[in-house]
Amino acid sequence: MGYSLEQFSTECHRILKQDPGVEGRRRVCALVQQVLKDDDFIETHLGDDVPERKVLYEDPELGFCILGHVYQGAKDSNPHDHGPSWAIYGQARGETIMNDWALVHPAGPDTPGKVRHVRSYTLKPGMAYVYNEGDLHSPRREGPTRLIRIEGTNMDKVRRLSYERV
Repeated sequence: MGYSLEQFSTECHRILKQDPGVEGRRRVCALVQQVLKDDDFIETHLGDDVPERKVLYEDPELGFCILGHVYQGAKDSNPHDHGPSWAIYGQARGETIMNDWALVHPAGPDTPGKVRHVRSYTLKPGMAYVYNEGDLHSPRREGPTRLIRIEGTNMDKVRRLSYERV
């Protein structure tokens, strides 16, 4: 079955309205995996004209956002969390090496936190993964990639703390 953005966002809304917690997010993650199989959806919403971050949909009631990400080349991100929010990363094209981190020392408004590396794993096309509040992670891309990502709230509006690797 093909998905339109309206169908996808409506189903995400229905799931998260019914259960905004961890289980609801798992169900949305499973839905993202289904959408990742829809080549028409990917071509429509993750085309060459999409920048590194594009808000495709922002839910007016629940506040979650569906984003498209298109990276043209390699990119490495610093360890981070999503502050008071959560995120689901869905790999559409290419591969992302994801790193999980453990908190060694908390961050403050003016002082970066300290983290240590726990594990690395590869998100391949069709895979999606939930990062709950406080889950520290960092994606690395060695080539072009395309992702669908859902944020529990629009992170453009949230100040995040920084973390350093130790």
